Amino acid sequence: MKISGEVIVWRGPAPFYFLPVPAEESLDIRELANELTYGWGVIPVTVRLGRTEWTTSLFPKDGRYLVPLKDRVRKAEGVGEGDTVTVDLSLGR
Repeated sequence: MKISGEVIVWRGPAPFYFLPVPAEESLDIRELANELTYGWGVIPVTVRLGRTEWTTSLFPKDGRYLVPLKDRVRKAEGVGEGDTVTVDLSLGR
């Protein structure tokens, strides 16, 4: 599944960067969530951004999902807050 959107930041004790999954794709994921989640509503995924691929988990937030963007990925791909990016998501592991 390809998704595109604007990178956002959650400023907790340390900043965390996320790509919000659009509403329509979040609905599609929610339909499969019970089969894929390993608890707390998180969904394991493999993500590709540019040349970089990694495993992580989607976090449910306000009826949508967030894709965490690890620091090493953002640095390798030159991505920052407010940038529009496209990623490939593979649900499950």
